[in-house]
Amino acid sequence: MTPTLLSWSGGKDAAWALHVLRQRGEFEVVGLLTTLTEGFNRISMQGIRREVLHAQAQAAGLPVLEAWIPQAADNASYVASFSDAVARAQARWPGLVHIAYGDLFLPDIRAWREGLCATLGITPLFPLFDSDTTQLARTMIHGGLRADLCCVDTTQLDAAFSGRAFDATLLAELPTSIDPCGEHGEFHTCVFAGPMFHHPIPIARGDRVLRDGRFSYTDFKLSA
Repeated sequence: MTPTLLSWSGGKDAAWALHVLRQRGEFEVVGLLTTLTEGFNRISMQGIRREVLHAQAQAAGLPVLEAWIPQAADNASYVASFSDAVARAQARWPGLVHIAYGDLFLPDIRAWREGLCATLGITPLFPLFDSDTTQLARTMIHGGLRADLCCVDTTQLDAAFSGRAFDATLLAELPTSIDPCGEHGEFHTCVFAGPMFHHPIPIARGDRVLRDGRFSYTDFKLSA
């Protein structure tokens, strides 16, 4: 199989992309590339703790390559950190020329990733792209994926959804304007169980905070 990295957010889409790639058997995911924010020690956007990230990687049986960015990072900072992480990955796995993403249907995001990867001489993969997100959300849940909403954009979805389980009840209660997979940034998730993991990750729900007057984050910690 062809070795590939997986861009890992700690959420359901990245986790399901890992599951799908393993099922297809054409590409072997050899490592997870994750962007973290300095000072917070958390996955950027999702706000997932670094310790939870490493528990996810251990459960998936894969190493993590960390790409660190400063708080309020600009595009240049992200590109520099990503490029460095890719270079480290290629040094570790000679001949590595692929990275997979869990993107679902936004063409502008895909085009941006393709342009960035082209400058680095690597080829992006999008195993979930053009998915029907209503069906995909149900497939994830029925397939055993377990995740909680760790971040909600309160300009699109009520803050009360932050911290809730990503399950059939949630899907039934989401407003019709909200994508079932949150692909427009309505929400992000923290995955803790599923067919991509060797075992569930014990997590406990912590405090909920509002940042930037907009994003409602629910903290998840590893539990004993």
